[in-house]
Amino acid sequence: MINKNLMEILPLSATERPDFESIFRAYDIRGIFNKQLTEDVAAVLGAAISAFWGRAKEVVVGRDVRLSGEVLRDAIVSGLVFNCDVFDVGIVPTPLVYFAINHLEKDAGVMITASHNPPEWNGFKLFKRKGCVYGNEMAKIRELAKSVDFKKLGKRKGKVVMYEKIFDDYMDFVLDKIRIDKKISVVADTANGVCGMLVPSLFRRLGCNIITLNEKPNGRFPAHLPEPKEETLGELKREVVRAKADFGVGYDGDGDRAVFVDDKGRRISGDLALMIFAEDALKRRDGGKIVYELGCSMAVEEFVKEHGGVPAVERIGHVFIMDKMISENALVGGETSSHFYFFECYGMDDAIFASLRMAEILSKRGEKLSEIVDSLPKYPSIHERNFECPDQIKFEVIKKLGAKFRDYGLKFLDVDGVKLLDRDGWVLLRPSNTEPLIRVSAEAKTEEKLEALYQFAVKELKKVMEEC
Repeated sequence: MINKNLMEILPLSATERPDFESIFRAYDIRGIFNKQLTEDVAAVLGAAISAFWGRAKEVVVGRDVRLSGEVLRDAIVSGLVFNCDVFDVGIVPTPLVYFAINHLEKDAGVMITASHNPPEWNGFKLFKRKGCVYGNEMAKIRELAKSVDFKKLGKRKGKVVMYEKIFDDYMDFVLDKIRIDKKISVVADTANGVCGMLVPSLFRRLGCNIITLNEKPNGRFPAHLPEPKEETLGELKREVVRAKADFGVGYDGDGDRAVFVDDKGRRISGDLALMIFAEDALKRRDGGKIVYELGCSMAVEEFVKEHGGVPAVERIGHVFIMDKMISENALVGGETSSHFYFFECYGMDDAIFASLRMAEILSKRGEKLSEIVDSLPKYPSIHERNFECPDQIKFEVIKKLGAKFRDYGLKFLDVDGVKLLDRDGWVLLRPSNTEPLIRVSAEAKTEEKLEALYQFAVKELKKVMEEC
């Protein structure tokens, strides 16, 4: 049910107008609940999104397990129904909203989530039938939100339908695409997020043994932050080794990232996991395109070509990789952050599907995951070291860095941040789209070259930050 009080919401006064600039990000809308992101703000956003999509559109709405999810759901739906019909799929992983749009043939979708952020945060991810809403489209919604006047919107024209079969639909969909040839043992850390509602039953239905850590959904995320990174993977690593499992997987809070751990308890980088998925996909389809981001290892391009594929590089960010997957009709895509995209899933990054596909691959190969990982090509690398830089200057810093490198006569790419290129390596400096940070990654064919490239780039970065 939609909260009746919200159905009668009054237009905000000029003095009450929220700071929309602070909650609109490059790829989504995000803020701290009851500070930047209140019920009133969510209702205004719903009306703005409704105006953006126009009359008679059918919009899927889902939410993760955050405590503020239901309140924000009621609020945003109260705005959406000015023009749109809403199909509420309840508490689901983010990939299931995009799945529902395509499976149910709807027009668009809103996922209420703050992904891996702490529990006091929440937000909205917006989807079209093909891809995400971001960039200029997101900016247009932001401007519409600034001018929403509920008195001028008239009568709410849409309806709300509860759709309670999306889990069943999704399970049938993925089980039709995964075949496990022998029993696989898996440890999964669902981080008290929404994946705990689906992952155990899916693996069991495929005949796998599964141990689930932090399975019970809890919007307070009591075990650890809902982000699978080195600081949160300790329990998973230990349990994989203790249980002698074939592999482990750590999910983020909304189910679009899967970080893998091999049978020795070692975290597998996103680009190495991408190579495993790419090799499998290229065998299945006898060639095709593989999408990867600028921060991936040089080895990815080499590996894809060696296995008969066509590498397609794209700027960092799930919206860009997803668009590339769709426009290029690619087989698989991946990022170093462990977002994995699949042709079978409409090009979406789906952590649950990725973990099922990994189990399938291991069931068909006569090697342990650690053996497969050790056989993959690797170069010395540094992955995303963070340097604090205020939001107000971080993009200017990168622009000035590019100008400096040009003055030095150096070769670089400026598609997404600045990627300094050397014959034997590279270093990438890019502003975070969600935090006041500049991230620096590097790779080279030798440790000496890696250190030299990294130290040079960091020295120049610090100089420019001081000047700004």
